Amino acid sequence: MSRRSDDLGFSAVLLDTSDDADGAALDRLRSDPTIEALDSFAAQHAAIADMTDDAGLLGEAPRWAYYPWRRSIVKILGPQSFRRLRLDRNRNLITAGEQDHLGTLVVGVIGLSSGHVIAHTLAAEGLCGELRLADFDELELSNLNRVPASVFDLGVNKAVATARRIAELDPYLTVHPWPSGVTADTVDAFLDGMDVVVEECDSLDVKALVREESRRRRLPVVMATSDRGLIDVERFDLDPHRPLFHGLLGDVDVAELATLSSQQKVPQVMRLVDVAGLTARAAASLLEVGHELATWPQLAGDVTLGAGGVAEAVRRIGLGLALGSGRARLDAGAALDRLEEPVVVVTHDPADPAEPAPPTSPLAAIVAAAHRAPSGGNSQPWAIEADGDTVEIVLTPELTSTMDVGFRGSAVAVGAAVFNAEVAAAASGDVVARVRYSEPDERWPLKATITLEPGTDPDRARLYPAVLRRETNRHRGDATALSGAIVGALTDAAVREGAGLRMLSSPAEIAAAAEILGAADRIRYLTPPLHAEMASELRWPGNDSLQSGIDVRSLELDPGTLLALDILKRPEVMETLASWDGGRILGADTSSRVQSSSALAVVTVDGARLSDYARGGAAVEAVWVTAEEFDLSVQPISPAFLYARSDGDLREVSATHVDALADLRRRFAELAGLADEVPALILRFAVTPPTSVRSRRRHVNIDDQRYSEFDVRSDAARKP
Repeated sequence: MSRRSDDLGFSAVLLDTSDDADGAALDRLRSDPTIEALDSFAAQHAAIADMTDDAGLLGEAPRWAYYPWRRSIVKILGPQSFRRLRLDRNRNLITAGEQDHLGTLVVGVIGLSSGHVIAHTLAAEGLCGELRLADFDELELSNLNRVPASVFDLGVNKAVATARRIAELDPYLTVHPWPSGVTADTVDAFLDGMDVVVEECDSLDVKALVREESRRRRLPVVMATSDRGLIDVERFDLDPHRPLFHGLLGDVDVAELATLSSQQKVPQVMRLVDVAGLTARAAASLLEVGHELATWPQLAGDVTLGAGGVAEAVRRIGLGLALGSGRARLDAGAALDRLEEPVVVVTHDPADPAEPAPPTSPLAAIVAAAHRAPSGGNSQPWAIEADGDTVEIVLTPELTSTMDVGFRGSAVAVGAAVFNAEVAAAASGDVVARVRYSEPDERWPLKATITLEPGTDPDRARLYPAVLRRETNRHRGDATALSGAIVGALTDAAVREGAGLRMLSSPAEIAAAAEILGAADRIRYLTPPLHAEMASELRWPGNDSLQSGIDVRSLELDPGTLLALDILKRPEVMETLASWDGGRILGADTSSRVQSSSALAVVTVDGARLSDYARGGAAVEAVWVTAEEFDLSVQPISPAFLYARSDGDLREVSATHVDALADLRRRFAELAGLADEVPALILRFAVTPPTSVRSRRRHVNIDDQRYSEFDVRSDAARKP
C-alpha cells in the first residue's frame, strides 16, 4: 500500500510533560507497543552542563518529540538549550550574536531535488528560523542518486520528505512545505515576509516568475547548478532594477515563457547554464537529453558542493557581509587538476655553520664579543666601529620596534654589547676598557665610546668564556629552587654595574608573574603593529637568512605547536580573535614557561636617560653571564609594557589596550617591589636541557691580522 505525503505529517509533535494534556498524550504513546521510545536526555543534559552554568538553560524542561512517520518518540532538551547545544560546534565560525540574528531569517527553497541538500544544510548550520519548501513532485528511485532520502520516502512529496528530514534534525525549527509547488497563483503568498530565496527548480518559466516577483519585493535570489559548482547570486535587494538572470536572456517576458514548448526553451536554458563553461561530459550529456537521457544528469557530490556555496551566500546576505551579484564556480574537478605538493616545514638547516673560533687579536675579539650581545628579537640595533685604541657602539634607530619606546630597549642592547666589549678587552691580559656614553642627536640617540688603556681587570677577564657561551634557552624548566649563593652572585653582578636586581622566586610570585606576562603577550598578538613585528622576527631554516631574527628552532616548540606558527603569524586571524575579545590561549605559552622557572629576575636602574638604560643593559648581560657560569638557562622576557613610562607611551605601543597594559604594568611593579626604579629587562632562570640552536649574528668584516690598523664596521648600519 503506497503512502501519500499527507498521511503522516511532516513535523514532530512536541510534548511538554509539565502540561497536563501533553502529559496524557505522552502516556498514551508510551503505552502503545508499536511506538519506540528513545531517551538520551541525560547525555544531552550533561553535555550542556559542561558548556555553561546558565541556570535558565540547565533548568529548562525537557520535551518529547513524536514522529508519526517513524512511530517513535524521542526525549530532547528544551528549545533554548537544544539550539545552544546543537549549534555549539558552529562557535567562532559563526559567533553567538550572528547565530541569533541568522535564526530570525525566513528562507524559501524552490525545487527539492538539489534543494533538499541545500535546505538541510541551511537548517544544520542554523542559518534560518523558518524554511519554506516548495515542490509539487514526488520522490522516485532515480532521485536517490543525489537526494539524501531513503526508500521509505519513495512516493512522498519531495517538500514533505525534506521537511521530515529537517524535523528529525531539529524538531523546533519552523518548516512549511508547499507540496503544490510555486505557481503564478501562489508565488505572492510564498514570498511574503521572506528574506532570501533559493531557486533550484527545473521549470524555466517558474524560474523567471520567482525572479520577477523577488525583484518586485527586493529579495535576493541564490541558485546553484550541479556542474562545475556554479553559484549564481542576484541581489535584487541591493539593485531592484537588475535584469533577470543578469540579462543573459535579454528582456524576459514571463507570460511568454510559459507558452514556449520544451524544444523552444532549450536555447534559453543553454544561455543560463553557460554551456561554454560546462565540462565535456556535461556538455555531451546536454545533447543527449530527450534522446538517450530522460533529464539533466547530476551527481550527489556536485549537489552537496553547491549546497555549501548557497549556505555561504545566505550567511553573508543574512549578516550583511560583502556579497554582490554575479556568478562563481566552486569547481572541485578543476581544483583537483591543479594539485600542488604541500609545503614541507623545514626544521633543520643543512647549512648550519660551525661556531666560529673567537678572533685572536684583541681589537677584533672586542668587536666580535660586542656583536654577540643579546637584543630584542635579535635585531642587533647597533653599528660598531673600531680604529686603533677606540671602539664606538652606536644605537641605530632603523633597527628598533614599536615596543622599543624611546629606544630604551635598544639602549639596553647597546649596554649589553658594551659589557661584552669590556670583558673581551680584559681577557686580552694587558688592556682595560673605559666607557663614555653620549646622546648626540635624534639620528644617533646613543653612542658608547670605548677607549682601550693599559691595565688589567681579572674579574672581568674571568667572564670571557661565559660571554662566548651565553645563549637564550627557552626550554621549560623543572622549577628547581636557586640556592642562596647563586642568588647572591646574580645580585652582586647587577650591583657592580650600578643596577639593582629584584628576584621573584616563590611559587606564588612566579604564578602571579606568569599570569601577568601571559596576559601582556596576548595583547602583543592582538595589537596589529606588535603582531606584525613579532611575526617578522621569525626565521625558518632553509628559507630565511638566520643572521638576524629568531630561528624558530630556538623557540623549543613541539612539532604540532611549531606548525601552529603558520596560524599565529596571520594578521587576519589575530584581527578575528580581537573582534571576539578572544585569544586567551595566545599568552599561554609564555605563562607556561614562566611557571616552569626557578626564578625571575628584574634588572632595574635609576634614571630615565638612554645612558641609564645602557647601564641597565650592562647589568643584564653581567647577570646573564653569571647565570651561565652556574649552568642556568636564561630567557629574556619583554612584556609590551616594559619600556613604557606613561600612558602616552602605552598608547604608542597599543592604542586599543592602554588601560589593560597600564593595569598589568602596575601589577607587575607591585609584584617586583618597584618604586622609582625602572626595569631594564626581565630574565627567566631555569634548569633545562641545552638549547636546540644558538642565535646567529649579522656578518661583521673582522680583519684578525692587523691590530694597529684595524677598522671594522657592522654590515647592518654605518655612521655617516
